Amino acid sequence: MDIAEFNRLAWDRQVAKANRWTIPVGPEVIAAARRGEWGVVLTPMRAVPRDWFGELAGRELLALAAGGGQQSPVLAAAGARVTVLDNSPAQLAQDRAVAERDGLELHLEQGDMRDLSRFADGSFDLVFHPASNAFVPDVRSVWRECFRVLRPGGRLLSGFCNPALFLFDEEDVDHGTFVARHALPYSDLSARSSEQVERMRELGEPLSFGHTLADQIGGQTDAGFAIIGFYEDRWPEHPLDRFLAPLMATLALKSVRLVLPTS
Repeated sequence: MDIAEFNRLAWDRQVAKANRWTIPVGPEVIAAARRGEWGVVLTPMRAVPRDWFGELAGRELLALAAGGGQQSPVLAAAGARVTVLDNSPAQLAQDRAVAERDGLELHLEQGDMRDLSRFADGSFDLVFHPASNAFVPDVRSVWRECFRVLRPGGRLLSGFCNPALFLFDEEDVDHGTFVARHALPYSDLSARSSEQVERMRELGEPLSFGHTLADQIGGQTDAGFAIIGFYEDRWPEHPLDRFLAPLMATLALKSVRLVLPTS
């Protein structure tokens, strides 16, 4: 199965359904950002600490899998030079609509977050990656590509799901039943029948993948990053929120690798 195509079509459908992560910000948000009054999220609720960005004005920023007209236009209005890469043309169209409405410059690219080969090594100062890597089966390739396209000292700001969310069937959780049924790493392709997957396609629901912390956090450090910031975030609309923080975010630095001499 072509997972990228499946999820591209699903997110195009999510735009048509007005999923909350596809609704663009209004002009008042952009005007405030131009005044220096802005905030964006990597996870559902908590605003990213402003000091995670460092100096934003004039910096080259890759908004990775971040279409939808929400974060990327705000970051551009705040002074960053923003490139958006997203798998969904409809999500990119939301960014384009805000840019045209408010006179912003955004460079839009349609593609898979796992393949950034169109960008040269060291192209960006910042990568802003909201919680979206649950829609690809291999997150380590995402971290390796982020490391490659960042300049030395560049920053990766990323949000992702608590792996515990994937232990339970969604239908069980929706009915208040919490019985662990799945092992990690999780894949809709192995946890669901072919009939269920086809139903997801018909409904425009994306395939999801639950990654271990070894891949989410260890994958960043293995790629060469030093993690220098971390927080958890709530998601009140999710039934598991009463037990744990469903999402988390990291700030990672592209550190200089030290090669020690061998004797």
